[in-house]
Amino acid sequence: MKSAPDWFMYFIIFWAIVMVVFMAIGGFFMFRKFLKVLPQRDGKSKLDWQNYWVDRSRSMWTAESKLFLDELVAPVPSAFRDIAKHSIAAKIGQVAIEYEAKEVTRAHCVEGYIRATPKRDYKVLVTFLEKQGIDYSPFKHLLNK
Repeated sequence: MKSAPDWFMYFIIFWAIVMVVFMAIGGFFMFRKFLKVLPQRDGKSKLDWQNYWVDRSRSMWTAESKLFLDELVAPVPSAFRDIAKHSIAAKIGQVAIEYEAKEVTRAHCVEGYIRATPKRDYKVLVTFLEKQGIDYSPFKHLLNK
């Protein structure tokens, strides 16, 4: 009986390593999603709160503010864009409701976008806002926290 050639053994080892890496990456993202579903101290999860703010502010969104939200989430990779759009829309809705506004404005969108963005991404956020010509000067204090 002949044994497998050396290149075939290396091929099998390579694919085993690739599969373990892909499973680790998938597990990481599944674990992050699991953490979002866990209830917080108030009994609601982060996803529950996002859904609450989106539902509560749904009637406040104008066609212009929806287009502006689409523009804001454009740099997000398409695989994550829907999730990012939902979480950013929730924060924008929360901001608009806290200001007791009648409708979501560009200012609410910019403030909500800044608040929804993790601090580690502020440099990319500022670059994107400047590239698009979006005035974020009233909200610079949020970027310095």
